[in-house]
Amino acid sequence: MAELHRPHTGPPAPPAGFVAALRTAVRGGTDFGPTARALTTMDASNYRRVPLGVLAPRDADDIAAALTVCQEYGVPVVPRGGGTSIAGQATGTGLVLDLTRHLNAILDVDPAARTATVQPGVVLDDLRAAAAPYGLTFGPDPSTHSRCTLGGMIGNNSCGAHSVAWGTTADNVRALEVVRYGGEALRLEQGSPRQGGERGPHGVRELIGAHLALLRTGYPDLPRRISGYALDALLPEHPGGPDPVRAFCGSEGTLAVVTEATVRLVETPRARALAVLGYADEAAAAEAAPGLLPYGPLTVEGMAADLVREPAGLPRGAAWLFVETGGATPAEARAHAERVLRSADAVDGTVVTDPAGQRALWRIREDAAGTATRMPDGSEAWPGWEDCAVPPARLGPYLRDFRALLTQHALRGTPYGHFGEGCIHVRIDFDLLTPPGIARFRRFSEELADLVVAHGGSLSGEHGDGQARAELLPRMYGDELVALFGAFKDLWDPDGGLNPGILARPAPLDTNLRFEVLPKRPVDVAFGYPQDGGDFAGAVRRCVGVAKCRTAEAPSGGAGVMCPSFRVTGDEEHSTRGRARLLHEMLAGEVITDGWRSTEVRDALDLCLSCKGCRSDCPVGVDMATYKAEFLHHHYRGRIRPAAHYALGRLPQWLRLAAPFARPLNALARVRPLAALAKRLAGIAPERTIPVLATETYSRWLRGHQGEGPGEGEGEGKVTRVLSPDRVVHLWADTFTEYLTPQVGRAAVRVLEEATGRTVLPPPAGVCCGLTYVSTGQLDAARRVMRRTLDRFAPLPGHPVAVLEPSCAATLRTDLPELLPDDPRAAELAARVRTLAQYLEEYAPDWTPPRLDRPVVGQTHCHQHAVLGDAAERRLRERLGLTGELSGGCCGLAGNFGFEKGHWEVSVACAEEQLLPAVRESEPGTELLADGFSCRTQLDRLGPPAGRRARHLAEVIAEGLEGGDGERPARR
Repeated sequence: MAELHRPHTGPPAPPAGFVAALRTAVRGGTDFGPTARALTTMDASNYRRVPLGVLAPRDADDIAAALTVCQEYGVPVVPRGGGTSIAGQATGTGLVLDLTRHLNAILDVDPAARTATVQPGVVLDDLRAAAAPYGLTFGPDPSTHSRCTLGGMIGNNSCGAHSVAWGTTADNVRALEVVRYGGEALRLEQGSPRQGGERGPHGVRELIGAHLALLRTGYPDLPRRISGYALDALLPEHPGGPDPVRAFCGSEGTLAVVTEATVRLVETPRARALAVLGYADEAAAAEAAPGLLPYGPLTVEGMAADLVREPAGLPRGAAWLFVETGGATPAEARAHAERVLRSADAVDGTVVTDPAGQRALWRIREDAAGTATRMPDGSEAWPGWEDCAVPPARLGPYLRDFRALLTQHALRGTPYGHFGEGCIHVRIDFDLLTPPGIARFRRFSEELADLVVAHGGSLSGEHGDGQARAELLPRMYGDELVALFGAFKDLWDPDGGLNPGILARPAPLDTNLRFEVLPKRPVDVAFGYPQDGGDFAGAVRRCVGVAKCRTAEAPSGGAGVMCPSFRVTGDEEHSTRGRARLLHEMLAGEVITDGWRSTEVRDALDLCLSCKGCRSDCPVGVDMATYKAEFLHHHYRGRIRPAAHYALGRLPQWLRLAAPFARPLNALARVRPLAALAKRLAGIAPERTIPVLATETYSRWLRGHQGEGPGEGEGEGKVTRVLSPDRVVHLWADTFTEYLTPQVGRAAVRVLEEATGRTVLPPPAGVCCGLTYVSTGQLDAARRVMRRTLDRFAPLPGHPVAVLEPSCAATLRTDLPELLPDDPRAAELAARVRTLAQYLEEYAPDWTPPRLDRPVVGQTHCHQHAVLGDAAERRLRERLGLTGELSGGCCGLAGNFGFEKGHWEVSVACAEEQLLPAVRESEPGTELLADGFSCRTQLDRLGPPAGRRARHLAEVIAEGLEGGDGERPARR
């Protein structure tokens, strides 16, 4: 194992006087510190460039002022939106303009004209939501629609799944307000001469006029030709006259900075249906796609089986086409889809009209940009040839040749994409870590460029050229036309200050690779990282930057959690991606230079709730909760920790010591001055209430319930009668159930006895999953606790362990084997963990639970969602007659997080996102469900009105068994 890498020299500093001049000229915030620089070194590509600093301009005047100062000091500028570009064009070495912070307003929606005017930082989904009440939408819809910005879409000429029907971004932009390097503002409109001419700056008209023949013959004719500058849009014979707006779209921030855009809106079909067609292979699907275009589909998307981890209701086949149709009514949309199905020569097919079913299928496709970054065997795959396009009629032969080229270079990839327009996305398992691998990456790129050109295609069909492909543009366009691109760039930006190294006069495609700076050997870590070969750098590399964590709202219905802290603050450093970037730079040691002792990383991780939402919701399975625990373990090694780590991180031992004195301690906690002093000493937020200790622990109650004596100490009693191994239940006595909410354990015993007829075994003394030690990064202590638990807790062979607390179940399932990878008992115990619902479904399948028949509201625990899944809980609630969906997102308490001083506001804001509004809006008599102790505690503090208490599902079932609201059924 290696120590963290340390470079000898850091990145260059800003020119003398530049920072002061910039701050004097602008009103927006500037940040030249290591955190801001580290957060913007990368986009979603293979490339990394370290900027000097970041400016969040407040308005167009700020942008103009900044570009004036930058020109004066010779500082390059890169405009940045959501940072989801895949070719490297959202990275730069100068000043990054963060256009998402302030320039994110929708200025106007004109339903009569079917246009909207927006600032460049507007997120696409926000524009779509603003247009939806008028039955309108913005047509281009890349898979990053929940976080990509309109400015970025204009820069890349983004397309998306529906370009078959509505075209690219360039087809849907009517006018642009832009600012050139140096501060000059221009307005570009279709067919209207303004400020310097309809074609942009002075000299553009003459440049076009001098090269008419080249421009008329040099461009391939295909729908997804995104590569290079669209100078053919400035030809005099262009429909509607020369179109400077179209010529500007796709310029990747190299010509000017967009400050405002007027875009076209299109009518949204009132109903949609989805025909899913199965084919023998992807080439067969590709060859079938052009034949479906005459039926007027909204989309014709394709993917192969090697991208799909689970069939998810797909019809038979090894590749599929998703053909979406629209209509004025559901019946009309379905009829169109069924016509497509009848006309398609498919192996199998189905028509899906249910919106939820359609969303589930589209989610597979939209997450492909992330899931494709891992091969089925877990090895890494990368962009670089993410979106080349060929004429649709050539797609089948091209895919066969493409697969052959992969084989020739011993590479693997998983193609998918917009088959109806001949555009293919693919991630390839390039070795970008070693010189031989990088050399092969270059050879393959050159040969694939030639293959694309041979099929009449474009090197980029959606995401732009950036650094990934611009070097190869001469192979597509020839040297003369590429030289004309350079001349066009010079007219717009004679100083070369805007996004240098991108598109015009590009940097070589095998330089600035983001992995070059990482340690060459694995660093010493505590967790096993089994999915990453034990390499922490490999785990951090998982984040490819697609930024699904940067969504403004959590999905409803318990469908998503990631990333609650970003949704509260809106700051990149509080997103999963932002934290992964900081860890990457910590490993690199160039911008963040103090390794595990980094205060920048510590501060960014401070607001990570360790909810584990990213473990399931991130398309590539980034597990920031684990990374945070790892970091805290190293950061505080040999140092004094925050008080909350001692108070809350070691909670099990404090509660065990306090249990015999529960009554007097509870009385003291009600004395406000004493409680305030205790919270201050323990590092607990003053707004929090100290939990009440149970006067009778769960273990003591269980022994009495089974007729046993109290024993010599907590948990030491034993069942004196001899029980057959198949007549017992191992119910995990977690710390929260044992000492704080034993009523949950009592209810679970009641339910398990009724459902299975088995006896619940008393827990051994001193067992603990180690959750609180893990969440505070006390990993040495966590391992000691876990080993002691494995020594004392030995469930009968083949027997599962029912765990009531979701966070403890998740710790046993994941953290236990990952912290003790060399102890086979850890993996064995992890495999046996079940939730209560999972246990009942598996071991009492014929039991008929009581019918409760009432609505529910509440929250699926974050760890349950991320690690365990809630399918069994959903099925059990349905059998109980508990109707309604539980909330997504996070309750905000999240174990120790919400109790720690300084986290109160964020904790409450997380709860206010979905959980608390859902509880307030629920009708009287609605059951409040929350299986997690944290969720119940948060609701008790913030949520239900007087007389309503959030309960564990076990409590609700037990009440029904006692005849509270349902009839008690007999066990079958």
